[in-house]
This record gives sequence, structure tokens and C-alpha cells, in this order.
Amino acid sequence: MTNSHSARLLDRIRTRTARVGVVGLGSVGLPLARAFAEAGFEVLGFERDAAKLARIQRGEDVLLHLGLGFTRKLLDGGRFTPTGDFEREAELDVALISGPSPLGPANDPDLADVAAAAEMLARQLRPGALVVLESTTYPGTTRGVIGPILERAGRGLGVDVFLAYSPERENPGPDGPPTRSIDKLVGGTCAASGELAHALYAQAIERVHRVERAEVAEAAKLFENVFRAVNIALVNELKVVLEPMGLDAWDVIDAAATKPFGFMRFTPGPGMGGHCIPIDPWYLAWVARRHGARAEFVELAGEVNRRIPRWVVDRCESALRARGRELRGARVLVLGLAFKPDVDIVTESPSLRLLAELHARGAVTAWSDPHVAVAPPCAGAELANTRSVPLDAATLANFDLVLVSTDHTAFDWDLVARHARLVVDTRNALGTRMAGSTNYVRA
Repeated sequence: MTNSHSARLLDRIRTRTARVGVVGLGSVGLPLARAFAEAGFEVLGFERDAAKLARIQRGEDVLLHLGLGFTRKLLDGGRFTPTGDFEREAELDVALISGPSPLGPANDPDLADVAAAAEMLARQLRPGALVVLESTTYPGTTRGVIGPILERAGRGLGVDVFLAYSPERENPGPDGPPTRSIDKLVGGTCAASGELAHALYAQAIERVHRVERAEVAEAAKLFENVFRAVNIALVNELKVVLEPMGLDAWDVIDAAATKPFGFMRFTPGPGMGGHCIPIDPWYLAWVARRHGARAEFVELAGEVNRRIPRWVVDRCESALRARGRELRGARVLVLGLAFKPDVDIVTESPSLRLLAELHARGAVTAWSDPHVAVAPPCAGAELANTRSVPLDAATLANFDLVLVSTDHTAFDWDLVARHARLVVDTRNALGTRMAGSTNYVRA
């Protein structure tokens, strides 16, 4: 490195005197802030949501899966300061963008939050700063979207601002590994940016892999998630095609899993949820079309996973009819609003689609989740601000059907098995307790 800005920043990174900013304090930003604070960096965390920011500043935990006392411990370490004052971005040597990257109405990328974060940084950052995008996105975003935003503010890429991509790899849940132990990819928009990003993450993450350029890292992240989405679609389609044959997909998967090579176990469910897996196939399909290609297999997987909630409700309907009851007017309790077990994240949860489909078919619905007290705005107009009902014998007896969508370990499954009139189970949560029961259907 001959650039004086890059040489100065590299020295500050290696001596851990660089001030690091994390833009967005969600399921990616908070663990990232902890990793750098624990490595000895001074970290500023930027959050636009005033209510969430206030809770973090008070030391309250805002994400269940990070563990009890996470926020208080982070604050008490003395190296992390959460703030809503974005003018303080002028104090940063490094800015890590961890904003959401959802889908637009036409299955196209919605990078509004990421672009807004970059616009703010472009106005505030001091010369010689490093900007790293962590959000999952399509190949070309860092160079083609973030880069021009910085350049329009008079920043010279690779001269007085450095730009790289390093995809987040968080796995929300109580068993998820700490950020520092998850291998990190980094790719720069120029050689100096790649070197700086590699040096930065090497201070806080145990294993860092530098790739040739940002686009390789962007494509790798998409591939990681699309791999999972396609395999989930495969097992979900398996259960659909096996059902009319009188075969149970769970039994078939258990049998196939006895093969010690050439098989990877995936299990079916009610659909896909979370910030990435339901979204990323469409990002890949979109960018493929922009380059004159078609990701047909990937698009098909996305469609299969989107159809599964409707198929599950079909199974609810047929299970009720077999007992002389119609779905319209039936009382249905959905267990779990979060998108996966033992988290409180509702984003893109299949439970939301299940509840919407049940409502559209005339069912009277309620939901219970030990980790989500009130449905957040992302649940949609029909569900937002509805409350979790207690899971007890009286509640279970009051519903015609219990639909298992999320298999939280906190649920009392023995209680459900004893008191539910009819169970449709998308997670095999009750398979060992209710196998063979006429009141139990796996879906």
C-alpha cells in the first residue's frame, strides 16, 4: 500500500485504535458490534428505530437468541456506544452496513435501506475511511450501487474512501456459534480495499478468507442461501408428492439418511422464513435476468416454497372434513409466530402466510408463541398488534385444530398431545408422542 490514507488506516486497524461504526443494530449488527468491541475496538452502533435504540441504551435485550444479559454485558464492556445521532458517523474510521435487503413488490431487490445508509455515510465520513457492506445482496451491489453513492459525494474509490463486501453469516438461535468463530469472506472493490477489509476482520474473527473481488463474495453468499432454499423446496415437494401415495416424507427422509455418503438431510416444514432464505433465490433470479440468463431451477424452488403454506392449510381442511367439520368457522390455533425455533424473529415467517390463508378461508384464528408477545408491524395489517394466547389445557380445548408451525422447545408438547382435539404438525414436533393417533396429521 502506497496510498497515505490506506497506510494510515491499516496502522490504526492493526493497533485496534480505529473507530468502528455498525449501521443497523439488528440480528447482524449487534453480534458484529460485540465481536469488534470484544476485540478491543471502540464501536459506535447506529440505529434509526428510536424505540429499539432506547431499549438498547437502557441495557435491555432486544433479541432473544443472543442470550440473557447480552446488551447489558456489551454496554458494561465500555467499548460500545449505541446512538441515533448519525452525524457521529464523521468520527468513524470504518463503517459496516448491516441494513435489511428485502424484496420489492415485483420480486426485485429493495435496497432502499442499504442505499440510505450509504447516502448518510457519504455525507459524513472522514477521508480515508473504509466502508464494508454486510447485507446479503446480488453480485454487483457493492461496486454498482454503494460505489456511485460514495463517488457522487466527491469520494474517490480506492483513493480517499475504501469499499468492500463481507457477507454476514449469522445463524439466529441459541445454538448459533458466536460471530468470532464463523469463517468470514471479504472481497474489495480494489486491492487496497480488500487488504484493509481483510486486516480489519482478522482482528475480530478467527478465520478470514479474502477473495479476488467483492462480486465473488456477493455471489458466494447468495449461493450459500440458495443452496439451502433449493434443498428445502426439494423436501417440501417430496412431502406433497408422497402424501397421495400414502407415504410419510419424514419416514422416507429417515430411511435415506442411513446412507453414509452422497446425502444431506433436510427436513420439510410449513415454508421458509427469516431475513435471507426466502428472499435470496429471487435476488439471484433477478440479477440473472439482468445479464440475459434464467435461473429457472432457483425460481421454481422459490415458487414451491411459497406454495407450501397453502398446501398445509389444504391438509388442515381435509383433516377437519374427515371429522365432519368445515374449515370455515372452525377455530384454529397456530403454535409459533417466529420463523424458526427458539428465536423471537418474525420476519417472513411462514406462520404469517398460514394465518393469512386460514383467515382467507374463513377460519377463526389465534396464535401462541412463548417468545413473541405481540405481532410486530411486519406481520401485516390483519395480524399486527394481535397478542399471543397462553398455551394451557383450557386454551387447547377451545380450538378445533392446533397447527404446529414453529417447534419451540419452550412449548409443552405433552400438554398439546393430551388436550388438543386435532393436531396438524408441520415440524414433526409430536411424532413420537402422537404417532398412530387418529387426532394427529403430519403435514
